[in-house]
Parts: sequence; C-alpha cells; structure tokens
Amino acid sequence: MDPKIPVRSSEWVFVSHAHSDHTARHSAVILTEPTRRLMRSRISGLRSERVLEFGQILRHWELEPSPTQTPFNLSLHPAGHVLGSAMARLEANGQSLLYTGDFKLRASKSSERCSPVHAETLIMETTYGRPRYVFPPTDQVIESVIQFCRTALSENQTPALVAYSLGKGQEILASLLEAGLPIQLHGSTAKLTEIYADFGCRFPEWTPLNPETARGHVLITPTVRPLLSAQPSIGPLRIASLSGWALDNRSWGTPSSHHRFPLSDHADFTDLMKFVEAVQPKRVFTLHGFAAEFARHLRRQGVEAYALSEDDQLELAL
Repeated sequence: MDPKIPVRSSEWVFVSHAHSDHTARHSAVILTEPTRRLMRSRISGLRSERVLEFGQILRHWELEPSPTQTPFNLSLHPAGHVLGSAMARLEANGQSLLYTGDFKLRASKSSERCSPVHAETLIMETTYGRPRYVFPPTDQVIESVIQFCRTALSENQTPALVAYSLGKGQEILASLLEAGLPIQLHGSTAKLTEIYADFGCRFPEWTPLNPETARGHVLITPTVRPLLSAQPSIGPLRIASLSGWALDNRSWGTPSSHHRFPLSDHADFTDLMKFVEAVQPKRVFTLHGFAAEFARHLRRQGVEAYALSEDDQLELAL
C-alpha cells in the first residue's frame, strides 16, 4: 500500500493517488483510471496496471501472477483527496481492512466525494491529528481568496496563488469558475489540469503562465521563484499560499510576507473523528502527521488505536 521505495518484484502495489510521496517506479500497480493517467504523466516507464472502478471487486485469482494462495477480495472507494484518489478495502480470512491513503470528507469541486465503508481494521492518515486543526468553511476561504485577488488587481499588483500542481491547483482553479478573473497556470499545473478536464471537471478559461503577459492575471503556480526573477515584466507580486498549515501562526516554509489561506485536501481533526465513527472499526492504526497524538485521543474515547509512523507513549492509568 503506497510504498515509497520502488517494488520491482512480482508483488502488486496499491497506489492510492498520484502525489509523488505515494508513488514510485513499481512493476505492477492497482489503481483508478484517473490515478493511472496522472501517474503516467509524472512517472515514465512501463509497468503492469490493473485499473479498478470504485466499488468493483477484484479477487485474488484475477491477478497474474497471483500474489498469494490466501483468497481475498479487494475494492477501491473514493477518498476525496484529489481526482481519482482511492481507499482500499481488503477482505481475507473472514476479516476486513480499510487503508485510506490521504483523504478528506469535505466536498470538493475537483475530486470525487469521500465514501467511508465499514472495516474491522482501519489504517488511516492523520496529518491534522490535533484538536486545534479545524478548518473554516471552504466557501468562506474561497471568498477570501477571490477578494484577495480582486484587491491585488485593483492596486496594479499581480496575485500569485501558491498551490500544489496536482490537486490544490485544480481545486482553486475550479473554485474560481464564477469569479470572472483572468487566470494563468504554471506549466506543471496546466498539464495536469488538462487531464482533470478529460474526466469532466469544469474550469474557467485560462492561459499558460507567461511572464511577458502575466500582469493583470491571477497566477496559479506551485512555486514563485521563477516569478520573482521576472518581476520587471510581471510587476509587483502579491503572494498567497494555500495550505491547511495556514492555521499555524507561522506556517512552516512560508515567508511571513505571504498571505495564507487554510485550504487543504486533507481531513481536519473533526473530520478524522467523523471518519472513524463512520467506519466503526474494532482497531485503528494511524499514519503521518500527528499519528501518536491522534491514536492517544482515540484510546481516550475507548477505541483501540496505535500509531504506525511514530512511537506510542506508554500510558498507565494511575
């Protein structure tokens, strides 16, 4: 499940989505069609690919070579993180397991809505696993971003929205559909946006980012470094970073001069708790972010929970 080191054996790998920290040059992958398209655009080379639709059941004997003699059923379910992102549900020996990969419960304009399913064992990502990480309503955040852009343009500044080229870039672009703003996209964002459009995502009109014509446009880009060197033609920049870490007083890696908007493609603390309630697992294993803290919070709620990516603190009831 999402190994970072390339698996070059006959083992099959489940790839939950096409972000680089969840993909590698594996020999054989199980994934959704959007993830296949996005992964191909980012990782060259040949590989065996088994594409599953959401809800489709894959039985162990359908894989060649069969990875195990133990009968199992595998199905994929929408994770709501980015386009095509999937959770994997495995049934074997009368037991069930759900691996989430990255996910969010909030509705998205550029990805499928997350669909939790029951499993006895849950392996979940917990990036924002502290109670302080509760995001404001998305509509309010988007309205603030639009106002930021309009104010910058009215003051003859060029607004630059810093967002990942996969997922966040398409989400903010789709959110600007009715705003009537002129938009330019960084090349890496544009390449992936075209794939999104192939799957029916609706976007406003945009043109490729060109420093010579960027003035007067909203720029959506994963990095502002090339723009800083091109400022004589672009003019003064007003930069905003889109990240859930904007809830921190000082977002890691974000200059204090940047505006910050808490727009995330991960679940916040409230939705992490709602997700566990929806899945109704007997045991939970946590990954990424504040994994140990979230596992400890679940234990205090009476849920058997352990951190996989951090050391759990031994707790004694004294």
